[in-house]
Amino acid sequence: MARTLARDGEWAWCYEDEVYLDLLEEPVPRSAPRPPESVWDYPRPPAMREDDRDVRVECAGQVVAETRRAVRVLETSHPPVFYIPPQDVRTELLFPAVAGRTWCEWKGSARYWDVIVGDDVRARAAWSYPRPEPGYAPLADFIAFYPSRMDRCTVDGDEVRAQEGDFYGGWITAEVRGPFKGAPGTRLW
Repeated sequence: MARTLARDGEWAWCYEDEVYLDLLEEPVPRSAPRPPESVWDYPRPPAMREDDRDVRVECAGQVVAETRRAVRVLETSHPPVFYIPPQDVRTELLFPAVAGRTWCEWKGSARYWDVIVGDDVRARAAWSYPRPEPGYAPLADFIAFYPSRMDRCTVDGDEVRAQEGDFYGGWITAEVRGPFKGAPGTRLW
């Protein structure tokens, strides 16, 4: 008999030709409420976390993006930003924005996108990092949306509240606690 740690973090008990897996902890059902998170406990520089919840973005009566493969970026004082893989975005509705780029000290140069559904134009409603800095390479070409510029953004069916100020594009969900940077008077936080 041998006990080893399997790749997925579970213990494997091996008896000659049989393997039994014992969970290290009880799995959390998808429908279980998530514990509260304070944005003041998030790190700086920002951390990336995979998120398997259903993330959905709607604009002008269309689903623009939907995934269970989002990456949340967590940064001190900011609500998380959800980045969606391009395969799960209706990229035919995204057009390069006329107005320039911005620079993030951690992620690099951001490219902005207009979301256009029929005659409905949402200028600079999304952004991406085509060539992010090395520590953020997993974000390459993933798309983030400003929830304030979309009609509706949800995480597992719960409606997202937009971060005030609209510069950072954070998604405030039920488990996220502030106060949040972005509102007037918080620029130097």
